[in-house]
Amino acid sequence: MTTDDTTRVSVLGLGAMGSALAAALVGAGRTTTVWNRSAGKTADLVAQGADAAATAGDAVRAGRVVVTCLLDHASVREVLDPLSGALAGRTLVNVTTTTPAQSRELAAWAADAGIVYLDGGIMAEPHMIGRPGASVLYSGSAEAFDQCKPLLDLWGASTYFGEDAGLASLYDLALLSGMYVMFAGFLHGAAMVSPAGVTAGEFAAMAAPWLSAMTGAFPEFAAVVDGGDYTVEGQQSLEFSDLGDILAASADQGVSTEVVDTVQRLIQRQIRAGHGAEGFARIIESIRQPG
Repeated sequence: MTTDDTTRVSVLGLGAMGSALAAALVGAGRTTTVWNRSAGKTADLVAQGADAAATAGDAVRAGRVVVTCLLDHASVREVLDPLSGALAGRTLVNVTTTTPAQSRELAAWAADAGIVYLDGGIMAEPHMIGRPGASVLYSGSAEAFDQCKPLLDLWGASTYFGEDAGLASLYDLALLSGMYVMFAGFLHGAAMVSPAGVTAGEFAAMAAPWLSAMTGAFPEFAAVVDGGDYTVEGQQSLEFSDLGDILAASADQGVSTEVVDTVQRLIQRQIRAGHGAEGFARIIESIRQPG
């Protein structure tokens, strides 16, 4: 594949994210063919200048780079398995959310079929595609990443993690785990203050700057974890970090303690093992070695 080949792109899957990816390609002047199970979803993109394919096979044959943004791993295999011959010699960029094991499985399937494979994890919401703040993580074929980078950069900042096709997915899901736990913590706090007549909006106005400031501690936690010494001075101890008061206040407010219970169990496991005087970062050992 030459760099010029990347101007012919086919996008399979036109949900909110797939449509946003295709629209960015069309807007940049790429020759873009789109396909979706529900053909009605192609109308807006055709109006913008895309070509609609009647079948997934037609879409594959129209592009040198084929982008899949489908529901899940099973749907990717369902659509692509019958098309392995048509995909041979082409580059497949799969940005469907998958586990690392599924990404590696698809990469192995692609290699057997003579398909160049690049796996992607999108760190953005659909409205962010093509705008500052959007990023996409990639792993798999280094050659495909280098040749397709001008195309990939149309969606957001592109970061490559190496030939292991599962690494982009691993980073993607690890980052999302931090996001979802943070969101759950915010919603727990909003539930706590709600019986006192505080709206979620009022709570958010206080929580956003507080949580943003607290992310500044990530490098300090990382240095402790990488160093493996949880006795370094300056850390808040596990005993001091006990969440009993938060649990009691939550129960008094009549709200579930499930979110905070999880963190409390991680803390208590290390305290029971004799590490109560060590730093809070030590709960990573509870995570690494499930009880």
